[in-house]
Amino acid sequence: MSVSTPDLSVEFAGLKLQTPLVLLSGCVGFGEEYTRIEGFSNKDVGAVILKGTTVEPRMGNAPHRVYETPSGMLNAIGLQNPGTRYVIDEVLPHLPHEDTQFWANANGSTLDDYAEVAAMYDDSPVTAIEINISCPNVKEGGVHFGNDPCMAAKVVEVMRAQTSKPLITKLSPNNADIAETARLCIEAGTDGLSVINTLVGMAVDVESRTPVIGNISGGLSGPAIKPVALWKIHQTRAVADQHNIPILGQGGLTTPKDALEFAITGASALGLGTGLFYDPLLCRKVLHALSDYLTKHKLEAYQDLVGSLRI
Repeated sequence: MSVSTPDLSVEFAGLKLQTPLVLLSGCVGFGEEYTRIEGFSNKDVGAVILKGTTVEPRMGNAPHRVYETPSGMLNAIGLQNPGTRYVIDEVLPHLPHEDTQFWANANGSTLDDYAEVAAMYDDSPVTAIEINISCPNVKEGGVHFGNDPCMAAKVVEVMRAQTSKPLITKLSPNNADIAETARLCIEAGTDGLSVINTLVGMAVDVESRTPVIGNISGGLSGPAIKPVALWKIHQTRAVADQHNIPILGQGGLTTPKDALEFAITGASALGLGTGLFYDPLLCRKVLHALSDYLTKHKLEAYQDLVGSLRI
């Protein structure tokens, strides 16, 4: 008797993804870079999140902007981008929308900025909008929206009023109470949660006695933050389940085994970012591992594995 192939498609924020794999914002540019890699296929990917955009073009931070650390990477790109309107008019029309979904990543320095980006993307081919709430609120002294649960929820609220597309809020691990932030963002209208964004870190040049990163600090990603990501997913899972809100798990997922850990902990979809720099063909390896694991454990679908942690 033949054994059926496990179903790796997932439902996420009202969208049907062909696989649980999502390529993360900032790691694949505006979606065209990985098409040049032999062996890579967009059909292995449920969605690609485009590089973060703002209302106006930004040049980004002064160098150095990227630095490799033990088991990770620091980056402080500074949201370099050509502006949302340019992306909509010049980039989106050339992407292979028939192969996978493309999601926007929205950023802003004020609530009005976020609202304007949402309104622009509402009339575009992107199928969802991820909200980066780890941006500084210039009207509140530079406090990051994501570090204050009420401000984070306000960002979701103003964007919800401007778009009918699914909103996915990217939560910061630097928040003192990530579950409370998740709850308020859900009540404000988010359709999904990305857990987690990068941690804040720095590196020092001992010869010059200066910070390596031009911005002094940067976002730490890579294997070093995986235990934090798993814990934050676990903390967020209860409130997300109460409202039937899916979690896009991310943060240090660089191996097929990592993918299994994220799924079991509660990730409805799996975000690949820094791991693609280690292995550009990671997607295919993760999909094979997921299929083999589901078959071995007599599970019919990826969704049967999600949140199956035994405590």
